[in-house]
Amino acid sequence: MPSASLPASPATARPAPALRTGGQVLVDQLILHGVRQLFCVPGESYLAVLDALHDTDIAVTVCRQEGGAAMMAEAQGKLTGQPGICFVTRGPGATNAAAGIHIAHQDSTPLIVFVGQVARGALGREAFQELDYPAVFGTLCKWVVQVDDAKRLPELVSRAFHAATSGRPGPVVVALPEDMLTNAVQVADAMPYSVAETHPGADALTELAGRLAAAERPVAILGGSRWSEAAVRDFAAFAEAWSLPVYCSFRRQMLFPASHGSYGGDLGLGVNPKIVARIRASDLVVLVGGRLSEIPSQGYGLLDIPVPAQPLVHVHADADELGRLYRPTQAIHATPQAFAAALAGVRPATPVRQTGQAAEAHAEYLAWSDPAPIRIPGPLQMGEVMQHLRAVLPADAIFCNGAGNFATWVHRFWPFTAYASQLAPTSGSMGYGLPAGVGAKRLWPQREVVVFSGDGDFLMHGQEFATAVQYGLPLIVVLLDNAMYGTIRMHQEREYPGRVSATQLKNPDFKAYAQAFGGHGERVERTEDFAPALARARASGLPCVLHCLLDPEAITPTGTLAGIRGAAQAAGR
Repeated sequence: MPSASLPASPATARPAPALRTGGQVLVDQLILHGVRQLFCVPGESYLAVLDALHDTDIAVTVCRQEGGAAMMAEAQGKLTGQPGICFVTRGPGATNAAAGIHIAHQDSTPLIVFVGQVARGALGREAFQELDYPAVFGTLCKWVVQVDDAKRLPELVSRAFHAATSGRPGPVVVALPEDMLTNAVQVADAMPYSVAETHPGADALTELAGRLAAAERPVAILGGSRWSEAAVRDFAAFAEAWSLPVYCSFRRQMLFPASHGSYGGDLGLGVNPKIVARIRASDLVVLVGGRLSEIPSQGYGLLDIPVPAQPLVHVHADADELGRLYRPTQAIHATPQAFAAALAGVRPATPVRQTGQAAEAHAEYLAWSDPAPIRIPGPLQMGEVMQHLRAVLPADAIFCNGAGNFATWVHRFWPFTAYASQLAPTSGSMGYGLPAGVGAKRLWPQREVVVFSGDGDFLMHGQEFATAVQYGLPLIVVLLDNAMYGTIRMHQEREYPGRVSATQLKNPDFKAYAQAFGGHGERVERTEDFAPALARARASGLPCVLHCLLDPEAITPTGTLAGIRGAAQAAGR
């Protein structure tokens, strides 16, 4: 008789799993998959999970609003490449978290949001705080699932981790009926998840080398996720070998060191016109990891759709993204990490034809990003502030920001030279900077974290300053206050000059605000106030707000509201 039909001996038999509640099974899966931190706003819908977390080593960060919790988790996913974990309660808790879920979707960040749900017997009756989660979040997520049987938790949680990290990463929502979490079941755990790397073929690399050797004006554009410190280093060596100008996509500057001789800048808002000119004049575009969506493509005007005028080599981890918007001359289905590692074998056989173009692009970046010549209206000169930050902060400081014109000071004038040093939403979500800073500081407390915020932006999630205080996270908020929703006011003056409507703000004393929470606060009105205020903040050991008052006319580093209004009026608007 074949041995396969014999009963297993006691020494090799798999022990029967212990009886566990659904909440315990779920938490055991989190531990199995390597979760060490999670963010939440507690709710009665998942009390069984909170109880199961009580006796574990998972660090639970209690937040003040679900949107902030989701953004903190998303920030950790962006920095590590592993799914950020967030728990929120049903109904309004889930919808509050939607902003963070949308960020993870557009930024291609792995995120898993576990959401409470009403008891299974009440489903479909519009019970208290009931939502149809697949209907509500289906367009925002890679996958939405409701776990109705506690025995399926190992299977479905494992699938959630794989879905969040595979191909183009993104958010997953897992709904947890309240009574399912209290059911006692016997079920075996899953295996730890692992991420598959898709490698480029040898023929594809040979073809790429031939295209680079034939090109006279090639450029590279880096974006997306699934990068690593090693991948950045590998691509930098490749760019140097080919004298290849390299540009980063919108809010992806950490993908290539600004100090490298091939770096030409970023394709963001208010882009250096010389970047656009150089890409349009190129005869080969190598797009790695990114999708070249609306902002980096400058309103979909940088490359023609569907067939670019320039030969395009598109490298992406998700096959569905290849040809989705731009028809590439060469499509390479590979993750950025695997592709960058393989580039060690792609080196020029003869001297490159485009020698000097990388140096020219880098010189253009250095001139554009120099804050020294910048002068704006008012007694607080942000060009000098940025010079001081560049002089005193460590190169690996993590800069976080939400959305608004204030972010230009970071994106244009801070030289990102370290991987995992930038947290900024490509989705343009306001209020992201402070929660992202909390997430970063919880992950790496030894790293210096600086949050740039505008006055309108900060108060979108300003309550999470209390979270920073509660957990002793000495991050620094540079809060630029011009008493308005500045970006909208800028567009308002451009389209409807002189007709100010719904963009003015009456702000609190943000120094007192920080102190009221138990943090450190400073008021900065003049350039000479900034350096000593920053020094006191860093020495305080507390979360800090530097309340920086800007002249409302200083709407951009090089433009004023009066200038924008005058140009619009002259154009007959």
